[in-house]
Amino acid sequence: MKGSNIRNPGNKIKRWIFILIIISYFLFIIFSHIYNVKSGIEIGNNFISFLAYMIKILPCAFILIGLFEVWISREKVEKHLGHAGGFKGYIWGIILAGTIAGGLIVALPVSSALYHKGARISVILTFVGASAIVRIPMTLFEASFLGFEFTAIRWIVSIPLVILSSILLEKYFKRHDISMK
Repeated sequence: MKGSNIRNPGNKIKRWIFILIIISYFLFIIFSHIYNVKSGIEIGNNFISFLAYMIKILPCAFILIGLFEVWISREKVEKHLGHAGGFKGYIWGIILAGTIAGGLIVALPVSSALYHKGARISVILTFVGASAIVRIPMTLFEASFLGFEFTAIRWIVSIPLVILSSILLEKYFKRHDISMK
């Protein structure tokens, strides 16, 4: 029955616990400023910095995801990133992950859009894993400081492991009848 979770007393308790934790967090930051507690001030500064970063990145990401939803047909996604795409789907997932700016903050909403368009679970997991490995700005930064050889070795080792773990996770999900919603 729709809405039955709202009436569940367990959900009310969880919601109040969550609200209490959030209030406690902000009270800790406020009292840290009042009593000059360095760790609390640093936590508050990190929160503000991360919030500012998210405010800059997420609107652009959601606009692009909206355009992706409208401009790219489900059939095209299924053809290239679905079961019909075969191994090329993993390559497309890695290429797409390389273009992501913003890391997982952007990759997770994109992966949701890919899922709803019919992309294969293992390709989506490869995309998410590769978005932490092959982003172009991060790769250029890493190669300039640690050298091209290090970056190449990291890619050669990491990308096959990401693909393999994605395939194994997809098989695990199917075997245990775990579905994504």
